[in-house]
Amino acid sequence: MKISGVDIRPGNIIEYEGGIWKATKIQHTQPGKGGAYMQVEMKNLVAGRKTNVRFRSAETVERVRLDTKDFQFLFADGDMLTFMDKESYEQISLPRDLLGDAAAFLQDGMDVVMELYEERPISVQLPDQIEATIVEADAVVKGQTASSSYKPAILDNGVRVMVPPHISAGTRIVVDVYEGTYVRRAD
Repeated sequence: MKISGVDIRPGNIIEYEGGIWKATKIQHTQPGKGGAYMQVEMKNLVAGRKTNVRFRSAETVERVRLDTKDFQFLFADGDMLTFMDKESYEQISLPRDLLGDAAAFLQDGMDVVMELYEERPISVQLPDQIEATIVEADAVVKGQTASSSYKPAILDNGVRVMVPPHISAGTRIVVDVYEGTYVRRAD
């Protein structure tokens, strides 16, 4: 399916210069002279390299449709992550860097969606939000409770997040996986 260069959105998978790319960041720019364009930061899903490309509204790109399958995360073995197809129970191992920073949020038994291009896995989508326990949180500095200042905390998976002052170690919270930010206290 062809789309205009200015219609590219983050998360879109496009075919560009013979490769399969995922748009990670976009910025619409309308300079004083000339036409508007979309500055797109893309990551090659096969080679893993990144690039920045300007697309004008007159340019079109091929948007790629990926097949999706439900998988379950089983375990990590060094830099390899093992997943199981929920239909056929077939296991597949993928390199940790395919998931990027989101790999730190994987939990045993977590359901994920794997995106496949021509039967080859190219990305893994985790749930947008997960629950995690805070193992270490800085003490509240007296006088800072009135303002909306956040303090650093470390989750049970080793990821650092900023949390409100009233959150202490041992508290379960909900974290946005792709932003790496505190959402709310877990129920």
